[in-house]
Amino acid sequence: MSSLRDPKPQAFSSLSCPVPEVSSRYEEAGVSLGLARQLKSQLFVRSRRQPKDPRCLGELGGFAGLFRARFPGYRKPVLVASTDGVGTKLALATALQKYRGVGQDLVHHCINDIAVVGAKPLFFLDYLGVARLEPRMFQELLGGILTACRRWNCTLLGGETAQLSDTFQPGHFELVGTIVGVVEESQRIDGSKIQPGNILVGLPSHGLHTNGYTLVRKILEKTGFPLTEKPPGFRRPLGEILLAVHRCYLPEIQILRRFQVRGLAHITGGGLPENLLRILPEGMGIELWLQSWPVPRIFSWLLQQGNLSWNEAYTVFNMGIGLVAVLPENQWERCRQTLGRVFLIGRVIRSRRRVVHLVPKKSPEDHHNTMEAEGVEPSSSR
Repeated sequence: MSSLRDPKPQAFSSLSCPVPEVSSRYEEAGVSLGLARQLKSQLFVRSRRQPKDPRCLGELGGFAGLFRARFPGYRKPVLVASTDGVGTKLALATALQKYRGVGQDLVHHCINDIAVVGAKPLFFLDYLGVARLEPRMFQELLGGILTACRRWNCTLLGGETAQLSDTFQPGHFELVGTIVGVVEESQRIDGSKIQPGNILVGLPSHGLHTNGYTLVRKILEKTGFPLTEKPPGFRRPLGEILLAVHRCYLPEIQILRRFQVRGLAHITGGGLPENLLRILPEGMGIELWLQSWPVPRIFSWLLQQGNLSWNEAYTVFNMGIGLVAVLPENQWERCRQTLGRVFLIGRVIRSRRRVVHLVPKKSPEDHHNTMEAEGVEPSSSR
């Protein structure tokens, strides 16, 4: 009987160690708790150096993040939330071993998604799923997230890092973010005030942002063009162009609030047609003027290399426009003078709910020559 009782005090005393030893079997199975603890400790130190919103309670590393529900200046505050990821762009970041930019991509994409309904960001949470933790990758990813959160006054409230060696192949990972913001209920932007005759003002993108990379990778697999080389006529290597950081439109959206904004669309998956339809009321359509802004050369190059049609390209890529604002026509000149590099790219028309745009009949070189009208109907998905 004594042999059953005696080990108990020793067993429990070993658990009182503040930093328990990590099972070598667990390490061999693919989970390094020691490395995770070390990297998270470094993250906590970096996060403490950042300005802290007084509404944020506690520190990173707890079971949950706490944020005091206090919104000075708001009469009827409405919380706005969104979750998104970086997608297949992560595979290019892995191929080039450059991760900091995709951390910023994640935050910028999420900020844009809540900013287009009028919200200001409050706090952000991230999820990182990996096969095995790699210190440099972790530090660059979280460094990018911290940098973007600091720049746009958004608190990094918490997150999760999961080591899933049975789920991910070595070198592969998933990065997802959730953001919460706030908007005054009477000032939310939902597209309900859009009317026929309103104009579409396009703001340039910084390349592909975070959409279309599955197709890009298939094109690269087919052509074999190296990411480290410059395509003919380009000044930068292909990989650098493709990893350009997703533009954050929060400053421009705050300026646009001075105008009578009827709707805002963040141009992500589905391109201009699908995302414009998301804010369009019934009984109205969009006339999109494809010749009204310069399409960055990277899109023409991808079309040529992948033998894509322009119609397909406009439903996959942003084609150089990352944000569209719907305004009354009489505000165009003042908007252009205030924001600078913006483009008048179309108008709202009375029709069934669709986007009517122009698609070239010939090769990409003839994009600005022969055009034909074609309508894009809303898809069955959201």
